[in-house]
Amino acid sequence: MDFEDVSLTALRVFRAVAEHGTFTAAAASLGYTQSAVSRQVAAIERAAGTQLLQRRREGVRLTAAGRTVLRHATVVLDEIEATARELSGLPLAAGTVRLGWIPSAGAVLLPRALTELGRTDPGLRVVSREGTTPVLVRALRAGSLDLVLLGSAPPFRSPDTETPPLVVETLTERSLRLAVPASHPLARGDFVDVADLRGQRWIAGPSSGEDRLMGVWPGLDERPEIAHTARDWLAKLHLVAAGLGLTTVSAALAPAAPEGVRILPVRGGPQEQWRLLLAGLARRPTPSVDRVAAALRAAALAVT
Repeated sequence: MDFEDVSLTALRVFRAVAEHGTFTAAAASLGYTQSAVSRQVAAIERAAGTQLLQRRREGVRLTAAGRTVLRHATVVLDEIEATARELSGLPLAAGTVRLGWIPSAGAVLLPRALTELGRTDPGLRVVSREGTTPVLVRALRAGSLDLVLLGSAPPFRSPDTETPPLVVETLTERSLRLAVPASHPLARGDFVDVADLRGQRWIAGPSSGEDRLMGVWPGLDERPEIAHTARDWLAKLHLVAAGLGLTTVSAALAPAAPEGVRILPVRGGPQEQWRLLLAGLARRPTPSVDRVAAALRAAALAVT
């Protein structure tokens, strides 16, 4: 099969695999079977005459040829979507910005930025979605997102190792804090001594490699007792409010903490920093993307 005969379905499937990082996740997002996804990817690789994806235990990675196909596939699929909208009488998406964000950004910064954009740019449409840092980076590379808000902890490595490198800027850098039940003895003071963290029960997030989810205080010199595991930061804070353990949060989340929780600094050990990053592709952004980025920067300054 010549590459000019590749179907739109194959292009959509290929982009989904690139975005989600595994055949299984791509199949779930599309409502396909995994075997159907595999067949479509095999067909597009046959048409390309070369391998487009490196299959690895932890997922797939685009080859150089795969990045070329993805770049052009994104343009084609976006044009098809614009055509469909125009034919159906819907407004074109020229003023639409697709924004991805990690959960903690959705608590304070994102609502502030979107509210301000609604006031200053009422014609600008922002479509957003939550995800982990690795998922959002893949979606950005796949062209499904225009901008992403990412989290980063020391040693502050680049969000990925693909080329070209992403354009990344730090919006905020805040100290990690401790969330303590208001009824807990540690909540009586204005800070917690690191030595008093020994023997505590913790509410932690599941580990996912570089996208470290906060939970146990970093550098704790004992094996922590994990009482509960939750990915959602708000669920963790409500578990804290119920007196079921301690957890860590970014200082930026203090205004969103539920009743019954105190957010306190920790003294006596190395101070862990947490960065919120704004990332985009290394290409000239559209005016709409620029306006959204500016609103996010302003919101970050307001909540610092």
